[in-house]
Amino acid sequence: MKHIAFFFVTLALMTSCTRTNPFFTEWNTPYGIPPFEQITDADYVPAIQAGIDEQLAEIEAIVASDAEPTFENVIGALDRSGALLSKVSRVLFNLSESINTPRIQRVVEEVTPIVTAHENDIFMNAGLFAKVKTLYDKKAELGLTTEQERVLDEIYRDFEKNGIGLDQAGQARMREINTELATLSLRFGNNLLAENNAFKAAFGVAISEYTTAMTTCEDRARREAMFRAYASRGNNGNEYDNKQIVLDILRLKIEKANLLGYDTPAAFILSDKMAKTPKAVDAFLANIMKYAVRQAKAEVFDMQKVMDADVASGLLPAGSKIEPWDWFYYAERVRKAKYDLDENAVMPYFKMENVREGVFSTASRLYGLQFEPIADAPKYHPDVEAFRVSDADGSLIGVLLTDYFPRDTKRGGAWMDNIRDQFITPEGENVRPIIVNVGNFNKPTADKPSLLSLDNVETMFHEFGHALHGLLSQCTYHTVSGTAVARDFVELPSQINENWAFEPEVLAAYARHYETGEVIPDELLAKVIAAGNFNQGFMTAELCAASILDMKWHELTSVEGIDIEAFEKKACREMGLIDEIIPRYRTTYFNHIFNSGYSAGYYSYLWAEVLDKDAFELFRQKGVFDKETAMSFRHNILEKGDSEDPMTLYVRFRGAQPDPDALLRARGLK
Repeated sequence: MKHIAFFFVTLALMTSCTRTNPFFTEWNTPYGIPPFEQITDADYVPAIQAGIDEQLAEIEAIVASDAEPTFENVIGALDRSGALLSKVSRVLFNLSESINTPRIQRVVEEVTPIVTAHENDIFMNAGLFAKVKTLYDKKAELGLTTEQERVLDEIYRDFEKNGIGLDQAGQARMREINTELATLSLRFGNNLLAENNAFKAAFGVAISEYTTAMTTCEDRARREAMFRAYASRGNNGNEYDNKQIVLDILRLKIEKANLLGYDTPAAFILSDKMAKTPKAVDAFLANIMKYAVRQAKAEVFDMQKVMDADVASGLLPAGSKIEPWDWFYYAERVRKAKYDLDENAVMPYFKMENVREGVFSTASRLYGLQFEPIADAPKYHPDVEAFRVSDADGSLIGVLLTDYFPRDTKRGGAWMDNIRDQFITPEGENVRPIIVNVGNFNKPTADKPSLLSLDNVETMFHEFGHALHGLLSQCTYHTVSGTAVARDFVELPSQINENWAFEPEVLAAYARHYETGEVIPDELLAKVIAAGNFNQGFMTAELCAASILDMKWHELTSVEGIDIEAFEKKACREMGLIDEIIPRYRTTYFNHIFNSGYSAGYYSYLWAEVLDKDAFELFRQKGVFDKETAMSFRHNILEKGDSEDPMTLYVRFRGAQPDPDALLRARGLK
């Protein structure tokens, strides 16, 4: 790695003779959007190091101060420290997900251990912790606001979770573990990106297009080949194989949990989440799985009848049975038969730009927001578009960047991230956030715009729900701002936003044929709505199976002697998953839990769906665009970040605890 560091530092020095590193200047751009076009790969390493040096000096000043510790001069100062480091990191790590070129990969590989070591230095700083603990031990006497007390609790827990209570040897080992985990997670993600690109090279189908391809492909042998390649990513015995990386990650997570006094990684991770314990999560998932599998078996029965007809007509050999590679294809044929709904006939009404306008107009009706394109905004890629988001009175809410099309350097899936947090300065300035929504939707062609599937439409609404959580934040401190909430609460704003995607009056406003401008016909609209709960057995079972698999891995006390494929097969059998379905993510390409912070947390989507469906039932009762209900959700959930206990926030909005059966009712499973 040293030769890489030498290369970048040398290049940075050469460059500095003729230009100033953009990270060392104030950005004279619209709303402070990073000047992406001015930033070079050589700028990151020196800027990261300068940011680390700056934050260390800030922390040393906190520790060295002779003043009596107060919330402001310890916790407030720590929360505000590291502005330059955050400025650089937000840009670099966002781009590493969306523009992950070989050179960006090398930069990230170099800075990851440096940044990890720096984080260790902060949370193993005994002098700093002594001041934090002084305040924590007498917090009841400090007259703190609810948000300040929450920030103090979070920072105190961060020290505990990073091993401040360990002896010198334990802290040294914790440093090693954290660095190794960061490096291994990075390798896992890079390997998966390479495997995704290999899949595309083999089949001419991007990973983001897999479901559509499996739905429309009539060639059963090709479907099987695509399925096997898709399901074996990271498990091909090549240079991108993730099996040993998975075991190494889990071994380190177990050791880390043990060092901190927990039996398993799951117990450690869940200790400060809404669910609290692995036992609670396991029971929650087992109940859902029971209903999902029952429905999925009925769906197999319906599909098998269609397949039997193909056998009778000579299209398939005798004895053919539904296999995992048949599901999407035959489910679509059942849907056509049951609801006379052909997704190919629907997609022309879902032009990407029109759907985005539907997303925006829904937020406008609910929360009073307005969206205006920023014509001269800097961009990190030509596909990016920028929007000024303002409140009903015209005041700035924040900036939204959208990046919706696939490319070889972008990881699969869809996500929200922020380039700048919302926070309030000591002088009272409310710094507004810069939010990114990223997807992998169909790219426009020479003769056709980007047309979205029903699933894509739902995904855009979902990720924009996360964006609203970040944009509408009204917190004082970085620590609790925006989406910095418990993992099993963070999906509430995203998932509740999906509920408006296919509301009739919402669809009528944005679902227009890309050629004729015709609004989606009532007859077709009725079919879309009628088919809303179609295939929910499969969709729930594959999601629940992945959640259970995640828990199984993180409830281990050892990985010695474990064969990944055998472990996964046993887990699927024990959870009752039928042979025709595999988990949404198999182990070697489960990026959420091995590279994206959802370890022992993938259940969060279902956990939060209980909240979202229960909350949307209130909108149903009051009216889906009822202003009072919408503004209550905005003020009590979307603006609050982690400034209060999440269940306290939820009950304040809903007036009661969530009904655990709300999810099952909404999915038509009970």
